[in-house]
Amino acid sequence: MSLLKKKSDPYTDRARMLNSQIAALEAQIKQLDGQLQRGNKQPRLRSTAVPHGATISHNIPTPLPESAVVPAPEAPVFETVDRDRLNATPEAFVTAPELYNEHGVRKYDLPALIQRMRNYFDGPNTTNPKLVSYLAAGGVQGLRPLRKEKRIARNRLFGLMALLFFLLVGIVYWFLRNH
Repeated sequence: MSLLKKKSDPYTDRARMLNSQIAALEAQIKQLDGQLQRGNKQPRLRSTAVPHGATISHNIPTPLPESAVVPAPEAPVFETVDRDRLNATPEAFVTAPELYNEHGVRKYDLPALIQRMRNYFDGPNTTNPKLVSYLAAGGVQGLRPLRKEKRIARNRLFGLMALLFFLLVGIVYWFLRNH
């Protein structure tokens, strides 16, 4: 009965294989490091500027004289900001005098109300419309759903089928009892 047998997870198999390879590489690194430590009593460092260059000895840098040290600037440097552009009101929010009555109360503007409601229900514009079209079409082709997502979808289907079955049985029972 292959239905009751648990399938092996390919991700855990791959993780187990990679972990064994990592352990083998770490053992090899320890072995080579031990050989290096036994062979060389004085550590030799190689320059990283030239990948295959000669080895160099490690020298401790001497402190610089005080005259060579550059003092930090005392005042911070600020960038100029155009305040007029920040404080300017956009043209969409400029109020026109014809929108107000003689008492200073804003007139009822039905087209503006409809436009505001439409903007409210439309939501913001997307920054990536191609991604939205992919998601609306059912996802990007080539990406397979995860095993957990498949299981959740299958369980939902079984639950819906059971609900519909019991609903149908209930309707048939009620129909036969009343007739």
